[in-house]
Amino acid sequence: MSASSRVRTGRRLPAWATSFGTQILLGLIAGVLLGVIARALPAAADGNPNWLAGTVTTIGTSYVALLTVSVIPLVFTAIVSSIANLRQVANAARLAVRTLLWFALTALIAVVIGIVIGLIVQPGAHTSIDAASAAAPASSGSWWAFLTGLVPQNFLALGAKTTVTDGVAATVLNFNVLQLLVIAVAIGIAALKVGEKAQPFLDFNAALLAIVQKVLWWIIRLAPIGTAALIAKAVATYGWNALGQLGWFTVSIYLGLALVFLVVYPVLIRVHGLSVRRFYSGVWPATQLGFVSRSSIGTLPLTERVTERNLGVPRDYASFAVPLGSTTKMDGCAAIYPAVAAIFVAQFYGVHLSVTDYLLIVVVAVIGSAATAGTTGATVMLTLTLSTLGLPLAGVGLLLAVEPILDMGRTAVNVTGQALVPVIVAKREGILDENLYNADRGGDPFADDSDATEAIAGEATATEREQQRVPAGV
Repeated sequence: MSASSRVRTGRRLPAWATSFGTQILLGLIAGVLLGVIARALPAAADGNPNWLAGTVTTIGTSYVALLTVSVIPLVFTAIVSSIANLRQVANAARLAVRTLLWFALTALIAVVIGIVIGLIVQPGAHTSIDAASAAAPASSGSWWAFLTGLVPQNFLALGAKTTVTDGVAATVLNFNVLQLLVIAVAIGIAALKVGEKAQPFLDFNAALLAIVQKVLWWIIRLAPIGTAALIAKAVATYGWNALGQLGWFTVSIYLGLALVFLVVYPVLIRVHGLSVRRFYSGVWPATQLGFVSRSSIGTLPLTERVTERNLGVPRDYASFAVPLGSTTKMDGCAAIYPAVAAIFVAQFYGVHLSVTDYLLIVVVAVIGSAATAGTTGATVMLTLTLSTLGLPLAGVGLLLAVEPILDMGRTAVNVTGQALVPVIVAKREGILDENLYNADRGGDPFADDSDATEAIAGEATATEREQQRVPAGV
């Protein structure tokens, strides 16, 4: 067989048919079909979900667990390596401050949109939900919890929660990303202060980061399967029955999410002279995974990867900004949702909100997401807003019926915003790699991975790092 015939045999399908984007789209379509089938099948004899619903639930949960388990080594090694590469803590502090300011600015825009939509649509006045559905939440957010939550309880910020069901105890481990950030920053700064003696540790950390990134790449390649299972689980489990009673509320939330996602973010991108199409094509793998997984933390490894490899944000900065955003940057969960939901609860109970109350909603949305860090979630954020306004916390129970349906859209917007702000800050600081940002990915989820591994391993010289990532005067 000639060489030319071998080449023709090896390209049986066009590039678009084998691209990662097409695989994700096919996964979404397959997931919807599987979910519809699973919902139509009868439940098991013991009352548990049928075999198909159970299968997609297990696969989807396992995929999110694979991503989540990589968060601790990824965040720790990436931040330590980031600080070691920057070599100047002052620069990192400046980038951190500007990142937080942009987190606050975009949250301010989002919460104002949420308030305006709530006042126009009046979701609480157009609902048939029964007041008996009201129930106090199991947990709530507080400012004091945020302050105490900054103090690490152990080296890896691990925690455990034990629940007893039918006499059987089950213990689940969890972790606090904000505490992990504090630990990694402290160790990174300490390693720099120690000097030459800490170099073996920094070399080991760089090598470990390269290994973690490679394993993460393998996990990401399974995203089409995970996407299919997660969307199938959503369709099979949640359905749309609750939309009748809370239809206007659901429309209000998704209208606010759409305005932020399709109007606010594109405007900010264009104002900074960047391509809107390139941004969304670059961030899309993380956005769609956030939608189906409903977990910013679970999506964190992928969000950080697309921010670096697709959007051109320097790794030294992205490895700090994206994990920070995963706990404190939530335009969907911490801005739009609590604003509309608080107005809904006030209208449902007939409580008049003054101008001061609306200003409090803005304040809580802009800085309040930090108070729920480590236990982030829209419900916890809503309890913080309601308690600040003096509204009944039992109103949270009114909205739980559509919580999963809303959470998909909220998380997608959260994840997109967590990638957007580092892009904006990097652009304003002159450290954004616009060639990588505008690169043609040709259907692949990321740019060529070979150079990424070399950079992670620290093979770039100090001079190259200074020129490419930290310009003079930053």
